[in-house]
Amino acid sequence: MNGVSLPLLIAAACVAVALPLLTYSFTIDANSTRRGTLRNLQRGLEEAQKSGAAPQEARGTMGKAAYRLTPGASIRWIDALLARAGRPAAWPLERVLVTKLVLSVGMATVVTLFVLRDPSPRLVALAIVGALLAWGAPELILWGRGQERRQLIQLSLPDAMDQLSIAVEAGLGFEAALSHVARHGTGPLSEELIRTLQDIQVGVPRRLAYEDLAERTQVQDLGRFVRAINQAEANGISVGRVLNTQAREMRLKRRQLAEEKAMKIPVKVVFPLTLLILPVLFIVIMGPAVLNALAMF
Repeated sequence: MNGVSLPLLIAAACVAVALPLLTYSFTIDANSTRRGTLRNLQRGLEEAQKSGAAPQEARGTMGKAAYRLTPGASIRWIDALLARAGRPAAWPLERVLVTKLVLSVGMATVVTLFVLRDPSPRLVALAIVGALLAWGAPELILWGRGQERRQLIQLSLPDAMDQLSIAVEAGLGFEAALSHVARHGTGPLSEELIRTLQDIQVGVPRRLAYEDLAERTQVQDLGRFVRAINQAEANGISVGRVLNTQAREMRLKRRQLAEEKAMKIPVKVVFPLTLLILPVLFIVIMGPAVLNALAMF
């Protein structure tokens, strides 16, 4: 194995990683993605989650293999991450599972080739760690996208509550006001509201659709809003009054959050100022004096 060159090993590893990805890219088509999106809108995924079954049925050979090799709890966790990330049309659950499998096998293959060339305990440990990192990389990316959507929803909630309150006070029903805000808005909050309205249109009870909205987004303020609306409808309380209260509280919380971030700025500036700016200023100010002092001796 010592006679095998390092570039040849790297090329073989790249081929081992690229071939499964190319095969899978040719086997999955856009129509299956659109069909999966339509099934998601009709709540097939949520019903499967609550029954404990697999959220989707794999179509391709690699997809079926990925489903068999991935524990059911991990599949449900990835599906929840996809829901929080907005379910990107280009990345259905099957593709994420196959990507996890290919990345982990590919990383293990790459490091194994190096281990065979120069076996050592350190490289064996590196192979295991690399495979684990590759296995968890798609989940980390989905989690990051979910966090970004969550922050965007949090920031847009007060304005949406104001619009809902104005629409209800103008005479619209709550569902019509929700539809108005969803159609005329942008961003992930509008997408989630449209998804909720579509769930209601296909026969899902409104209470359950609102609860699923809070569950998908994982935004605390939105969860409190959903609970307040459900309680208002159950107890016969005026929805307009609830909306006014929620909008006022969310505006106050957004202002407090902005003030909190502003108060953290001086603390965050101290370290760059101390490590980067002050040494440069010291050199600029003291440098000529030091050079002049050295020239005198």
